[in-house]
Amino acid sequence: MLAKNSTQVPYFTLAAYLDSGDMKFLYFLVLLTVYVLIVGANVFLIVVICMNRSLHEPMYMFLLSLFVNELYGSTGLFPFLLVQILSDLHTVPAPLCFLQIFIVYSYGGVEYLSLAVMSYDRYVAVCCPLHYKSLMTADRTAALIVLTWSYPLVLITVMVCMTSSLQLCGNVINKVYCDNYSVVKLSCSDAFVNNIYGLITTFCTIIFPLVLIIFTYVKIFRVCLHGSKQTRQKAVSTCTPHLAVLLNFSFGACFETLQSRFDMSRVPAVLRIFLSLYSVASLPLFNPLMYGLNVHEFTHLFTRIRPSVE
Repeated sequence: MLAKNSTQVPYFTLAAYLDSGDMKFLYFLVLLTVYVLIVGANVFLIVVICMNRSLHEPMYMFLLSLFVNELYGSTGLFPFLLVQILSDLHTVPAPLCFLQIFIVYSYGGVEYLSLAVMSYDRYVAVCCPLHYKSLMTADRTAALIVLTWSYPLVLITVMVCMTSSLQLCGNVINKVYCDNYSVVKLSCSDAFVNNIYGLITTFCTIIFPLVLIIFTYVKIFRVCLHGSKQTRQKAVSTCTPHLAVLLNFSFGACFETLQSRFDMSRVPAVLRIFLSLYSVASLPLFNPLMYGLNVHEFTHLFTRIRPSVE
């Protein structure tokens, strides 16, 4: 992924870490606990869906893909953060930095596209219930899942290769993890093409899926307004978690974009670090809570899987 002899710096320095003294051990334990909860919750739900044949339906298959993506994104971030918290020198080798950029950005792209595909699934279920089985076939479900992964992976691979080919005049990134735009700003050469491609990638992985989500929910709300009470209850029960996840992720992504593009020096450093991590660290824990680990869903899933286990 990293072009040979393409960068003038062997490592990057992450300048956003604060000198926390002995408090770093407390931060380490907190982040380690969060990571263990993320892995445990997502792995549990993945196992539940895989083991129970009655859950091998489009909605659950999309959730399965979403939970796998949460493991992928959190594993690309949390172990790195844990090492950096205990380290006195917050440096990262250039190849590892570009690898982390690839993981974090592709995680975000897969997340948004997964939410868009799930909104389409809910649209078909609510607006075209009689044709749901014929429209959401196993082949189409598999094709949509492959698309949600391959589409952003290709786009982000090109973006990272373009960034790694830049000649850099500095190596200080004012963040707690590697960020593509922060690296581009260190370039000595003309980064116009990189910026344009970055905007194209943002449109393809964020704006376009968001427009699709809004379009499908406008259709769903129209059906609910003119539909029966049962239709409205079905829409609320299936769409509320999806909308909550979408709003949560959009809030984090919006702040992260603002922090990368504009001067946020007036915002307290601790708050900047928290909100910077929020966009990539909250969803892996938030999604399982919304989709399966509240008391009602946990009981429901457990009672459904137990017959298949026995």
